[in-house]
Order: sequence, then structure tokens, then C-alpha cells
Amino acid sequence: MVQVTARQLPSTPGELAHALTATGYLADEGLATAGYLALRMGRPLFLEGEAGVGKTAFAQALADVTGAELIRLQCYEGLDAAQALYDWDFPRQILHLRAAEAAASAAGERPDGAALEAGLYDRRFLIARPLLQALERTPCVLLVDEIDRADDEFEAFLLELLADAAISIPELGRIAAPTPQLTVLTSNRTREVHDALKRRCLYHWVEHPDFDREVAILRGRLPDLTARLAADVARASARMRTLDLIKPPGVAESIDWAEALSVLGARHLDPDLAAATLGAVLKYREDVDRVRTTGLATLVETGPA
Repeated sequence: MVQVTARQLPSTPGELAHALTATGYLADEGLATAGYLALRMGRPLFLEGEAGVGKTAFAQALADVTGAELIRLQCYEGLDAAQALYDWDFPRQILHLRAAEAAASAAGERPDGAALEAGLYDRRFLIARPLLQALERTPCVLLVDEIDRADDEFEAFLLELLADAAISIPELGRIAAPTPQLTVLTSNRTREVHDALKRRCLYHWVEHPDFDREVAILRGRLPDLTARLAADVARASARMRTLDLIKPPGVAESIDWAEALSVLGARHLDPDLAAATLGAVLKYREDVDRVRTTGLATLVETGPA
């Protein structure tokens, strides 16, 4: 639950962008506006875009800006309520049951089965997973990362949480947050997410950064990087994104590549260095082959991307 007063919130999207920059995240106008509206309106924010464009990092930066705890749920195929919402601590329940039975036996009494059963489903035996943690902790930013990797059925678990900041537990009833948590959902669009979930959210498509912003990101994350090398890496990464690769490089890969080049003492990018370090930016053999076929000299030459 995010309990941030209006006085603490940025008063304009520009102020939010400035605050995000102070955390090291350079957001463009569209993303800063989407984040600002999510904060002001108390609505979940659904971020979609290619892998590596900074969706997850944006949620982390929002948590830094608001001073909130970040609670992350990483989605995957087969994710269910026991991993995402809550689970019962069965070993503790069994110990409680045996202790109660032993106490009753020592007192010469017959255990009250109904009372014992009722006592097993007490809140103290409930293990809170990320979604329940987000309702009970304050302040927090809930990141539901890569929702497109989860099964379709999992989205149904999220609907009540997104709409009402609450979940229903059959044994305990409904647990609601006093103040709705700030929720950020991300998707790489490996499958389409259902309309019912999207309707509950504000939506923003996150683009790869333009040349100037990517250079600024690289130099912000790697202060020792030369201006020439940052420009070379940003330009080459942008060119790779036009080659119909299996996994075009995102900002994360650009940062890895620039760091690898910097470790090698590079001051600028040339074909030999590019060939030696492609594994830092490309993760598929087919992509490496395509880039080599296109020509490394073309990739690293100066001029417009």
C-alpha cells in the first residue's frame, strides 16, 4: 500500500521525470506522464514493450521516488495462488494441532475437534506471498513482472486485487488494503493479455530510447565511459534493432556492452572490438551471424543510426 500524501507527490509529470532522473532513471515524456497519472489516480500501470527497454527498472525507480518498498512478483508458466497470493504453513499447523491434543490429554480432557480445526486457520499460520504482502505492507510498490509469461488463468487472481486492492481467502474472508498499493505490471508481449485485466489499468507502450537519451543513460550508469564510446554503442545498438533479430538489444544489453568495452580499455568502438564483444549484447547465435553478415564496419561507422 502506498501511503504518500499529495504534498509528497510530484505536482507535474515534469517533476516526476526530474525525480526519476535523480534515481538514475531517464524517462521520456510519455512514460513520465503515465507514471504521474498512476500515482495521482491510484490506478495500476500496465507497461508493455520489448525486453530490455526499462519497464522493470521504471517500477524500481518509482519505489525510490515515493520512498516505498518494492515488492516483486516474477511471473512464469504454472504460477498459481500458492506462489503468488498465500499458502498455509502446514508444518506449524501440525505442530499446533499436536500441542493442543497433548495439552488436552494432560488435562484429562477430550480435544474439541471443531475448535482445533478453527484454530488451524488463523492468520498466524498464513504465509503471505507477494500479492498479499502488497496489501499488508505500507508503503509499497507492487511489481508484477512479465505477466505475459504466466498462464491465462493466473490473470483471474489479479482482477480483484487490481480493482479493489483486496483478495478473498476462503478460510479468513476478504483482506483489503486501507490504501491501494501502486501496482506496475509489465509484459514483453509474448502473448496477449486479456482485456479484463487491461481495463483495470492505465496503459503505456515503452519504446527503445532515442539516440541522445540512450547516450545519457549509458553515461549515467557508467560515469567513466567516454562520450565517444557511449555514442558509438548507442548508435550500433540502434542499428542492430533494425536487423530483425531474434532478440534485439535493449538498454540493459547496451549497458552490458558498454561496460565490457570499458573494462577492455576501449575509448571508441571499432569492428575488431565489436566482433570480440558481441556476446555482451547479443544472446543468440543466429543474431550474431546476422550482424556479422551485415558487416561490423557498417555497424560501427559514425553518422546517423
